[in-house]
Amino acid sequence: LVTLAESGGGSVQAGRSLRLSCSASGERVDDSDMAWYRRPAGHDSCELVAIIYSDGTTYYENSLKVRFTISQDDVKNTVYLQIDSVVPEDSGVYYCAVDRAGIRPSTPCLHPYYWGRGMRVTVSS
Repeated sequence: LVTLAESGGGSVQAGRSLRLSCSASGERVDDSDMAWYRRPAGHDSCELVAIIYSDGTTYYENSLKVRFTISQDDVKNTVYLQIDSVVPEDSGVYYCAVDRAGIRPSTPCLHPYYWGRGMRVTVSS
């Protein structure tokens, strides 16, 4: 059983950088795909932000690849999401997800086997 704990969210001014962390406990996850999703502020929808596959390669949603960087630290069993030059549209609730069976760009929110509780990011202009 894997438990995911997100941290690093909160309030930030536009133009600054933010690094979100997701630490996994209970089992090693370095053989799993890991991803970040978000629910934009004011929207009911949930969207994929980025995936880091078990082989270390990455995928980003097209509109986000310039300012977002996903990475992992296998020693710490943690996945990160770096957001540079944040804008108000980055506000929302961010979730990390882990699935040993794989996460694909088409994998909807809540479908990965393990899912974090989410943390809010608020970007002020």
